[in-house]
Amino acid sequence: MDKDLIYEILSAVEEIPEGRVATYGQIARLIGRDKNARLVGKVLSVAEYFGKYPCHRVVNHAGRLVPGWKEQEHLLLQEGVLFKDAAHVDLKRCQWDCGSN
Repeated sequence: MDKDLIYEILSAVEEIPEGRVATYGQIARLIGRDKNARLVGKVLSVAEYFGKYPCHRVVNHAGRLVPGWKEQEHLLLQEGVLFKDAAHVDLKRCQWDCGSN
């Protein structure tokens, strides 16, 4: 993967305010790669090697948390993010309005 692209994605993730979430597709649109939501997910899976970023604030299009990443729910709850159920954040109330929707 191109390091410039990685840092472009991580820079967009870094902009998500505390208490808000964004979707993989939303981040892809922000960097001008509308159809690359999966690429965003791939980059976030290795983000720890590039620094500390609030990757826990990124969820899928339905608000679902990353399966198997128990800490994500805890981190989002600490920030006041509201949940619809144990596995989904309430996107209607907590999605970041970055102008890309």
